[in-house]
Amino acid sequence: MENNFSSYLDSSKSVLIVLPKKPYFDQVAAGLSLYLSLVDKKEVNIICPNPMLVEFNRLVGVDKVTQEVPNKNLIIKIEGYKADDVERVSSEVKNGELYLIVIPQSGAKPPKKEQVVVSDAGISSDLVILVGGADVSHFPILSEGKVSGLPVFHIGTRPLAGVENLDIISLVKQSSSVSEIVADLIKEMQLEVDADIASNLISGIEIGSNHYTTDGVSANTFQLIADLMRLGGQRFPQLPKKDYPQGAIPTVKPFSQQEQVEIPKTQSQSQEENPPQDWLAPKIFKSTQIS
Repeated sequence: MENNFSSYLDSSKSVLIVLPKKPYFDQVAAGLSLYLSLVDKKEVNIICPNPMLVEFNRLVGVDKVTQEVPNKNLIIKIEGYKADDVERVSSEVKNGELYLIVIPQSGAKPPKKEQVVVSDAGISSDLVILVGGADVSHFPILSEGKVSGLPVFHIGTRPLAGVENLDIISLVKQSSSVSEIVADLIKEMQLEVDADIASNLISGIEIGSNHYTTDGVSANTFQLIADLMRLGGQRFPQLPKKDYPQGAIPTVKPFSQQEQVEIPKTQSQSQEENPPQDWLAPKIFKSTQIS
């Protein structure tokens, strides 16, 4: 794969997979499939700015998606307190718990609890993978500066807009779906695929390609589906008609149950059904010729 994604992945110990704002089903399926293929080999986290929707519950591993970025550093700040009033800061461990002690200068007042502000900085990952999205605004983590200095890859069916000033390596290519691209990556890197991963990828490809009707569908798409099904992947069945909301599908009554419609009779039809009385009398034919 271009840009040697495999070598970056091999050398990293911790991977962060980032889904975009309000992700599509295909993007969530792709991200979770990549997560599940790596979770036994590396420390992996998968995050999304928004909570998961109910429709994503069919995907294996959806409970692993969080909105919290795995942070690397804890920062403790004392607001409104002069640094010169601090003599030293010490630490000690009691009963397995860490204590930080701020010792003020002689005659100076100690800081108050209300002045203590706790925050975090950086992320505890060596590699960042963005999945899907249309532009950088779909990934708030980019504007927060937390991934600065880290290798960042983007997997999608179209390039991210607004990345001119960011160092992001693109793995974009024309395809039926993001899930198909991830399936190709997993196959190329020879990562293990179980039935759960295969099922996620099948669902992502089918829904992402609108059931194989988009322009990106190719022979590779169907080959991947066949390979994934051989690995135990399952297709989610379509809802039977009885499970759709009433009125969602127009139905036609059987002919025997259709209401009979009375067709207005024409004047000629009425005359045929009720002819004049003399029409029913015996007919006597007389000749007018004289022999």
